[in-house]
Amino acid sequence: MNIKHSIIAAALLMTGAAALTGCSDGDDFDYDKNGLLLKKKKKVNVQKFVVEDTPAAYSITVQATKKVAQDVKLTVALDPSLVDTYNEANGSSYYPIPESCVQLENSELTISAGSAISTATNVRVVSTEDFVEGRSYLVPVTIKQVSGGDAEVIESSRTLYLRISRVINFHHLSYDSQASSNFIFSDDKMVNLPAYTIQFKFWSNGFGNVGNIKRVLAIEGKDEQEANMFRFGENGSAGGDILQWVLPGGRAFSSTHFAANRWYLVTCTYDGAAFNMYVDDNPTPDATASGSGKVTPFQRFELGMSWGGYYSSQYFSGRLAEIRLWNRALAPSEIATGMCGVDSKSEGLVAYWKMNQSEGTTIYDVSGNGYDMDWTQTKRDTRENGVLVDTPTAANYLHWGIDDNNKCSE
Repeated sequence: MNIKHSIIAAALLMTGAAALTGCSDGDDFDYDKNGLLLKKKKKVNVQKFVVEDTPAAYSITVQATKKVAQDVKLTVALDPSLVDTYNEANGSSYYPIPESCVQLENSELTISAGSAISTATNVRVVSTEDFVEGRSYLVPVTIKQVSGGDAEVIESSRTLYLRISRVINFHHLSYDSQASSNFIFSDDKMVNLPAYTIQFKFWSNGFGNVGNIKRVLAIEGKDEQEANMFRFGENGSAGGDILQWVLPGGRAFSSTHFAANRWYLVTCTYDGAAFNMYVDDNPTPDATASGSGKVTPFQRFELGMSWGGYYSSQYFSGRLAEIRLWNRALAPSEIATGMCGVDSKSEGLVAYWKMNQSEGTTIYDVSGNGYDMDWTQTKRDTRENGVLVDTPTAANYLHWGIDDNNKCSE
């Protein structure tokens, strides 16, 4: 059984009650008194609970700010109703863990006289079978009742939230220059996006110098208008490892110098007034650009660089997974909960090419909105004259893979 040891706290315990000044603003606890808090490893109320296999356990204790003079009895509980409270306060989108998947081993704890730490209990994840793919789960553990002695619960530390972090092994699409092509959706699938988010995960096998362009993908209108295109090595960038976002009416360069041989999640948002690029779960934009009133028509997806002979000269060598298109700008808190995947029924999700497949010539849209891409039906502008030519053979070069590098911890 996998056991994680935790001491949960919303305040950092140092020597004496006066050291507990790190509690949240508005906490009116009298720190001259003895306070009770769920003890933790970090200063925040959300702790990562990594579940690699089941059953997995997370050890919970309650701590007093000083030794108690007599036994203190405590009742702790799992309270899924607090997930909504947390989401409303933090702009997040966690789900309560299915009741069938979690257990609290013992709800009754004791801090013995002369001690400041209670006996322990375990939160156990016994199964992940009822988990919904793409959802991020939160387990609130809260102090319900205290008896004996004069210690009081510090309200800002009454509840600890365990964020379930599963280790997921996923498939990817391997880039092959001969697969570079365009899929154009039917006219009834065209959507105008006055606000949007584009996300994709990528792994690069290596970067070149500036001028050695490596194009990743583009999401655009039927005739390539108002394109959102992503490439490395463009002239004017600070290095071949800088990502350029060609956006409607402008461009933006990443601040990040990307490294080879690791996965990244890139998120690009437009809220009707500003463009922001984010890397992984960093809430600070990595690149920004202004532009109000831009409406992006989506009807075309381009993999790599499909013009003429450029598909080989601008070949991006690497892997791709988790491409998502939304009709709204995601908040940083939403980005952070979708590092490994998102719920396919999430609000505003237009298309979701998860690429978690092992074979086939169709890149499936798991959103249910009908944006599957049959790569035998793709087209290229082979002569750079604006005339698209059917390229069914591009489908022969869709290569799917999975290995130990394809692991994501939620």
